[in-house]
Amino acid sequence: MNMQRKPRIAIIIGSTRPTRFADRPAQWMLKQAQSRDDMEAEIVDLRDHSLPFFDEVASNLWAPSQNPDAIRWQQTINRFDGYIFVVAEYNRSITGVLKNALDQAYNEWNRKPFTAIGYGGLGAARAVEHLRTIGIELQMVSTRSAVHIGGGDFFAVMPHGGNKPIEDIEANLLPSAKTALDELVWWAHATMAARTSSLS
Repeated sequence: MNMQRKPRIAIIIGSTRPTRFADRPAQWMLKQAQSRDDMEAEIVDLRDHSLPFFDEVASNLWAPSQNPDAIRWQQTINRFDGYIFVVAEYNRSITGVLKNALDQAYNEWNRKPFTAIGYGGLGAARAVEHLRTIGIELQMVSTRSAVHIGGGDFFAVMPHGGNKPIEDIEANLLPSAKTALDELVWWAHATMAARTSSLS
């Protein structure tokens, strides 16, 4: 049997606010990914990509992007085989910066899987559902499972609440994290194989 390489996974931090909470779930998810031997994961922080609001003539599905920052972003995400989005819920959807980052590429997201870790009163459930519908349009594959930090767990760890470490609530998160990562790796291998066979 031909052993495929390990999928490369980007954990994309989808908030850029100076006071964001996102770093804590991002680092926790990185730790879960790095504890496994079936993927390679790293953080990709939107703060490191000063993307303009989308202003190209069209999606790069139809025309190459012109803005150097957009092109650098496309090159960054193209290196990965799958994605874990760190999702804050803003008014029942994802953040504006994450939506803009998704819009700034198309070909690079195409036929790759993703999952999410969301946080908020309802665990960012509505934002993650919105992310999934965007992913469909980008021809991505969503896992069924995601990690949701919500309700009392969120208020225990949020800075203006209990401000406890995520490790204090991780027993509630570990089962969904394992399932989401299992599904992500399965789909990453499936889509990597399919993309390779379509090139040959």
